[in-house]
Amino acid sequence: MSRMLVDADAIRALADILTETGLTEIEVAEKDNRIRVVRSAGGQVVQAVAPAPAAAPVVAAAAAPVDAANHPGAVNSPMVGIAYLTPDPSAPQFAQEGQAVTAGQTLLLIEAMKTFNQIKAPRSGTLKRFLVASGDPVEFGEALAIIE
Repeated sequence: MSRMLVDADAIRALADILTETGLTEIEVAEKDNRIRVVRSAGGQVVQAVAPAPAAAPVVAAAAAPVDAANHPGAVNSPMVGIAYLTPDPSAPQFAQEGQAVTAGQTLLLIEAMKTFNQIKAPRSGTLKRFLVASGDPVEFGEALAIIE
């Protein structure tokens, strides 16, 4: 297996661009190498490097409370991908915190392999809070929201 050389200066430069512009992620690809830098919801810059042909990029998700996934009202991610709280950037959110939701109502989307997957409320109740923001990378089993 060939080892990819990592250009630390390029990663730092991309992280600086994120900070200066307020963007949440940036990606640069050249031949078979790709560098993707993602800023988490807390503003911390997280760096990830992956070869271009990889099926899923290596990213770090924003840290959520450790016990959120074990919360009885947690809505957990069924896949790895990017979370979106709106159907498109100019549209309102599918659901608002504090709003009553019904079982089967769409809460958010997860983009995985260029497919947008609806994440629906598994039960009726009140949407207490989202644990992710639009554009956040999510992992399998990660808590996305709390419904009580």
